[in-house]
Parts: sequence; structure tokens; C-alpha cells
Amino acid sequence: MSDRTEDLERRTEEQIVVREVTHLQASWAERERGGPGVFTFQLILDQGADEYVLLPSADDAEVLLRLFKGSAGAMFDRGRKVLMFRDISLT
Repeated sequence: MSDRTEDLERRTEEQIVVREVTHLQASWAERERGGPGVFTFQLILDQGADEYVLLPSADDAEVLLRLFKGSAGAMFDRGRKVLMFRDISLT
């Protein structure tokens, strides 16, 4: 592949700001012994084409997990830092 083609592909990838969340890696880490911990959600976007890490509070983590479970999927807008869920079950 030519350098020009590779450059065009790279610029095209950089222009994509809304991507599908295809995997979610959730973790919790201890900050200090006996103290409160921290949650991290690593969003894997478009099968690994990109990723983003969220640092939700415990309350937000619980709500986000329910939204992921009750929806048909999610999209993440990197430019606005917005996580959007689709077809959320209301029952």
C-alpha cells in the first residue's frame, strides 16, 4: 500500500467520532487498603478500532450496567463524550 493511501485511511479513521461499543471491560481497583475503590469501564469501539475509558462513580456504574443490559447496544461519541443506548427495554 502506498504512503498516500495509508495517509488517507488514517485521516478517514480520525474523522470518525461516533463508534459502536462492541465490548465492555469493567474493573474495580483498590486505591488504598480499606478505602473506597475506583471503577473503570473500558469501551472497545468498532471491534477494537478505537477505545475509551470511563471512570464512573459507584452509582453511575450501576446505572450504566443496567443500561447496557437493557439495551440493544450502544454508541459512543468521542467528540462530545456521550454514550448513547439504543432500543432500551422499558419492561
